[in-house]
Amino acid sequence: MTTALSEPASGLSQQDEALLDFEAGWWRAERSKDDEIRTRFGLSTPKYYQRLNALIDNPDALAYSPLLVKRLRRMREQRQADRSAHRVAALR
Repeated sequence: MTTALSEPASGLSQQDEALLDFEAGWWRAERSKDDEIRTRFGLSTPKYYQRLNALIDNPDALAYSPLLVKRLRRMREQRQADRSAHRVAALR
């Protein structure tokens, strides 16, 4: 039984693994994060974040990089809570 090249043992595609690896250490890149995203992944910044946001809900991503995925989930939850608090405050 062999695994296709696009599906490593983690269950993620190679691009998904690369995306998580990049997100874990993007600050070491020589160019800006936006430039690196365009060059490495051929994605616009919004598309990159849409893909990353969907990826962190994937159990395979959690298994591949648990600390990163948990941190990104916490950050997302905090942003959502902040937006909700701002909406409630605006209604008063």
